Amino acid sequence: MISSQAALHAAYGGVVPEVAARHHLENICPVIEKAMADAGTTFPELDAVAVTQGPGLVGALLVGVQVAKSIAFVHGKPLVPVHHIAGHLEAPGLGADVPFPALALVVSGGHTSLFEMAARGQYHLLGRTRDDAAGEAFDKVAKLLGLGYPGGPVIDRLSEGANDRAHEFTIARIKDGRPDFSFSGVKTAVLYHVRREGIAPVADPAAAPAEIRDLVASFQRAVVTALLRKLKEAAQARRPRSLILTGGVAANRRLRRDAATLAEELGLPLFVPPIALSTDNAAMIAAAGQVAFEQGRRGGWDLDADPHLPLG
Repeated sequence: MISSQAALHAAYGGVVPEVAARHHLENICPVIEKAMADAGTTFPELDAVAVTQGPGLVGALLVGVQVAKSIAFVHGKPLVPVHHIAGHLEAPGLGADVPFPALALVVSGGHTSLFEMAARGQYHLLGRTRDDAAGEAFDKVAKLLGLGYPGGPVIDRLSEGANDRAHEFTIARIKDGRPDFSFSGVKTAVLYHVRREGIAPVADPAAAPAEIRDLVASFQRAVVTALLRKLKEAAQARRPRSLILTGGVAANRRLRRDAATLAEELGLPLFVPPIALSTDNAAMIAAAGQVAFEQGRRGGWDLDADPHLPLG
């Protein structure tokens, strides 16, 4: 069960923390009740209650943590804290048997990271973005062009069939050789192009002219190329048994297609969650919660939300 907030935040061009927390507060109990009813189960039948402890917006996290603690306390169930990114990393395992070790590329609005997984529940960070996350860059470019929020889906849609070679955007190179990412440069390059050419924001994204469609398609190609270049380099150096692509931006069709092509080139299986499990959802937190539960991890009644929680 998902209660989307996209429409609430669209008017602001991004997530407003206070609005997000209020939406959580109003909807969390109805969502849980509907999920339990659809599953045909009851709280006494559960083995444990898993909850996202962090990272993220502290107001929204606090709502989830307090409700989870209440359910666990009332029904005498273990409380299992989960890292948000661990949820994304475990999402592909909900419907497939992933061979390990695996290389996992996590791409979302707030995170762009490359992990090595020796097994389920074992995460070793190899690289991360040094500035904007890929999804954040999509949102900012979309806002610049008047395409609305969230930016990823609309850029994905407008890019289909457009000329993605209309503009050549430079892909950032990390001087120290680490498998890190940087997307502020390509985002700024789009800004300078828009100012130089006098491109005005569109009134109706559905009727965006070819000039806009070609621009966002070229931007999207640069971002996808940057993501998969690092994944390829890490795969050649680490020699994993499989590749994982996950996170909200993993719903992007260009990224999925090009990742599949890369996996075939490397001779490795690629695991990508279905669209419903790519964006933030509770099922992925349950998947990571099961792994943490089996590993003996528990949270006490003093468990608190941590907006900057590290993974590991």
